[in-house]
Amino acid sequence: MTIKAMILAAGRGERMRPLTDHCPKPLLAAGGKPLIVRHIERLASAGINQLVINHAHLGNMLEAALGDGHAFGVHIRWSPEPPGALETAGGIRQAMQFLGENPFLVVNGDIFCEADFAPLTRIAARLSPTGDLAHLLLIDNPDHNPQGDFALIDGRVNADEEPRLTFSGIAAYHPALFDSLEAGKPARLAPVLRIAMGMNRVSGEHFRGRWVDVGTPERLAQLDASLRACT
Repeated sequence: MTIKAMILAAGRGERMRPLTDHCPKPLLAAGGKPLIVRHIERLASAGINQLVINHAHLGNMLEAALGDGHAFGVHIRWSPEPPGALETAGGIRQAMQFLGENPFLVVNGDIFCEADFAPLTRIAARLSPTGDLAHLLLIDNPDHNPQGDFALIDGRVNADEEPRLTFSGIAAYHPALFDSLEAGKPARLAPVLRIAMGMNRVSGEHFRGRWVDVGTPERLAQLDASLRACT
């Protein structure tokens, strides 16, 4: 089974302004390398070479920088969205024409994470329209999200229990999770996941490695300094 991956790159990056006024957020560099290139390289090293990337704000810059992916050993299909984008679930639904019928991975383009994608591909292959529809990587709650998002109990993710962890923005999904959505319409991801959680069809794991939500210029500068110190 071929497992593809989608990198979400359509956000405006309001909290990152003024840096994102003239550069799409995933192209911002940390440690001398754009955030999105780090994702592409990690996906490629895990054997995932079929990628889909959505874009809206300054999307032409993303396409110009990454092209068809040949320089990185991958093949990129682009999924453009209208101004304002389609939210996370809407963007995934819009890209389904490129993702196909198999389960796939999704990675937020504006994070830094040292997760190994290879084990996640094996979990993705076990998702099915009659079984689990999603598998989420959850992390310890960062300072900017102290209440967390979802609970993880015995490998199952739910929206109501405590204590909560934070969703990392990295997951495996089965296409059936998005069947109720209409292509081209904005849709948020959390409500879609909560419905599946209510049916006990979302698994998860606690990722304890390095993860950074590069959501502000300050956090980008901190990550940049940290990565440069390691080289």
